[in-house]
Amino acid sequence: MQANRVASLFGVQYPIVQGGMVWCSGWRLASAVSNAGGLGLVGAGSMKFDVFQHHVRRCKEATKKPFGVNVPLSRDMAQYMEFILEEKVPIVFTSAGSPKLWTQKLQSHGIKVVHVVPSCKLALKCEAAGVNAVVAEGFEAGGHNGLEEITTMALIPQVRKALAPEIPLLAAGGIASGEAMLAAMALGAEGVQIGTRFAVTQESSAAEEFKKRCTVAGEGDTYLTLKQYMPTRVMLNDYGKEARRLSESGATKAQLEEFRGKGRTKKGMFDGDVMNGELEIGQIVSACKDVPTAAEVVERIVKEFRTRNEQLAAMNL
Repeated sequence: MQANRVASLFGVQYPIVQGGMVWCSGWRLASAVSNAGGLGLVGAGSMKFDVFQHHVRRCKEATKKPFGVNVPLSRDMAQYMEFILEEKVPIVFTSAGSPKLWTQKLQSHGIKVVHVVPSCKLALKCEAAGVNAVVAEGFEAGGHNGLEEITTMALIPQVRKALAPEIPLLAAGGIASGEAMLAAMALGAEGVQIGTRFAVTQESSAAEEFKKRCTVAGEGDTYLTLKQYMPTRVMLNDYGKEARRLSESGATKAQLEEFRGKGRTKKGMFDGDVMNGELEIGQIVSACKDVPTAAEVVERIVKEFRTRNEQLAAMNL
């Protein structure tokens, strides 16, 4: 039986990565996923530096298994990266910037580097930068997205064909079950990054009001908006509906930035104002009808994957 390259790369049991989501991915969630056999990520995107330090150190105490961090490169993260080097964090996922910025320096310290992309063009830039693996994320995903609006099912096989075969590929966007994980692998991925399903777990640091709102979401309750400013998939609460109206009426980047203001995502996802805050969540939220533990999510996904894989293997075409 052939070893899974993603699991081998990260030193984990299952090729299941918990995405580093803003206001959700603290040390409790990351360590719980790692302890369950996946790869947990501490999300630096919504953390001030001292908070990030605390979460990385607590995660190291809470798990003896591999874990990583997700670092957006849309602002200067040098202080964070130097701390990552000092703490010898084994795996770093980067996004929202050039993979060339930190890949070589991190790798020179023995750190595995993975970059998240929404297109083949950017995947090839990752290859040129020498990353250890690539995450291709379809626009079903919650939060910040690419402008291309390529679905996961269309994106994964194209990225797989574009990338050199020696580079492992993970799929993200709309994945919350073992069946979806199996489908992603059939398309050419060797692992998955899952955000929304792990955002709605007991260990997620998001507000309970946010998690409760997610469990009653319908199929059309999210929307990719703010495209002129910062393409973001959000829940269509009062804020989300107004964001959509402004975007579709031709608002400028400056107008959308002023409308969004500061602290809007924290207001919704961490403080629990589910009507006026920005609720960044993916399309698959409508399938998340409960708030299980992270370990239960991993267990379900593995069980579903194995069951459906056996069913497909027995199918005659």
